[in-house]
Amino acid sequence: MTTPAEALHLTGERTVPDVPEENYWFRRHEAAYAALLPYCAGATVLEAGCGEGYGAGLIATSAPRVLALDYDEPTTAHVARRYPALDVIRGNLACLPLRSSTVDVVANFQVIEHLWDQGGFLAECLRVLRPGGRLLVTTPNRLTFTPDSDVPLNPYHTRELSAAELDELLREAGFEVELLHGLHHGPAVRALDERYGGSIIQAQLDVVMGSLPGQATWPPELLADVDSIRTGDFVVHGDDLDASLDLVAVAVRP
Repeated sequence: MTTPAEALHLTGERTVPDVPEENYWFRRHEAAYAALLPYCAGATVLEAGCGEGYGAGLIATSAPRVLALDYDEPTTAHVARRYPALDVIRGNLACLPLRSSTVDVVANFQVIEHLWDQGGFLAECLRVLRPGGRLLVTTPNRLTFTPDSDVPLNPYHTRELSAAELDELLREAGFEVELLHGLHHGPAVRALDERYGGSIIQAQLDVVMGSLPGQATWPPELLADVDSIRTGDFVVHGDDLDASLDLVAVAVRP
């Protein structure tokens, strides 16, 4: 059986399941999907930027139809093989290959920070959504991800957003913002923060920074702790947004 890690090249940006070294990021992303899954119940959902496909696969446990869209051809081929319940589409987020007013939900998880024309993408989301349809967005919180600069430290990111900036961007695109929450470490991950000098994230970065992909040497205890993290070890709520790790938004097409 081909594992996700074997099927897709790991860039450090595409998070995949079943890789112990990736587990923190995978569970953190999965927690946002779990929080927003109720909005997908009974809906036709487009995941715009599906990556490895695990999120679209999770959405398909609640939604009767899920369209999984990505630009990368090897990625869409992998998603089609691994997640046969999905309708897989190859296309560009700048011009969504759907007719207007055809989907109930657009899901866009950890993608908008990569886009050069964020406003243009949101206009496309507004176009393909039916009236009353929802856009689900998650993105790293700029205030915690790149706290000291408007220029992202991550070379894969073009523009990161604070909660206020995301709210403004969604409203300028014509959406009504129904919910704006943040994702935080729960008690178990906060305990790991304390164990590793204040930040389990920094402990991981210290291992991989400067190493070639797949060649970092992980201390066994750290790797075991990272691999032990579960989806429920993260919490999503509306308190202290500026200190959140990721922003979680629900916006409605009027």
